[in-house]
Amino acid sequence: MHIPDMIQELERPFISVELLPPRQDREQNAFWNAVETMKTMNPLFTAVTCGAGGSGSMGTLKTSCELVQGHGLTVMPHVTCVHSQLSGLKRHLENIQIGGIRNVLAVRGDYPAGVESAPEGLRYASDLVERIGELAPDVAVGVAAYPDGHPESKSILEDIRFLKHKLDAGAAFGVTQLFFDNRRYFDMIDRLAAMGCNKPVIPSILPVRSMGQIKRVMELCDAPVPGKFLHAIEAAHAKGGDDAVKEYGIGMAADQISSLLENGAPGVHLYPFNRAEMCVEVMQRAGLAA
Repeated sequence: MHIPDMIQELERPFISVELLPPRQDREQNAFWNAVETMKTMNPLFTAVTCGAGGSGSMGTLKTSCELVQGHGLTVMPHVTCVHSQLSGLKRHLENIQIGGIRNVLAVRGDYPAGVESAPEGLRYASDLVERIGELAPDVAVGVAAYPDGHPESKSILEDIRFLKHKLDAGAAFGVTQLFFDNRRYFDMIDRLAAMGCNKPVIPSILPVRSMGQIKRVMELCDAPVPGKFLHAIEAAHAKGGDDAVKEYGIGMAADQISSLLENGAPGVHLYPFNRAEMCVEVMQRAGLAA
């Protein structure tokens, strides 16, 4: 079933989850244990990433198919420009549908080392959205949204216009990059509505579990961390190490989720980085445990 239709039919807020497909054999057990834990939260859908640089698209597809066929989950694999060629995109989409998948997230992706341009005809995510619409019209396409603005955009307003362009190109919904200031999300939604676009955009939340993690997020995702939040994390770490950071992160994520849902967000998308137990704690704290 298509994710936008599922959202429309719901009478309650939902959660969805992002998973990283296992890269090595030694990661398999931990990954599938995380899946079993995640299923206790009854997620509306599960996104499966392609990894840095758009790598691992076959691993993404294999994992996605196993989640559908072996676990009965609604799955949304990432499809990237940087790891696609027009000549192979049709076959890739056919394999996705053969696996029982009816939703994808179309993203440009980060260029791998040594690559400075995307394949011809797939320079932007909007190009990929249009091609998927032509080649696989029965697949619902989601796109990435950036409440804090994409690092390559000149301004947040310009970035919101790009988001609207992707949605107008055929995308049915958006999923945000992680953020820590809910005002940014609602400002983006209000600006989209003022432009005449009311397609659902799902906010993404990261439960922070360690000092090292928040530093990696700042480096890899270019997600700005509010000074007050960062200071609180540093203070927690100084007082009790990563255990204290995790406890603070659970409470912060639960409060952020509650505020989002109380103010009209349709649901929340969680980034557990395959650590599902912490997400269960967050949902229990937010009063949303299944």
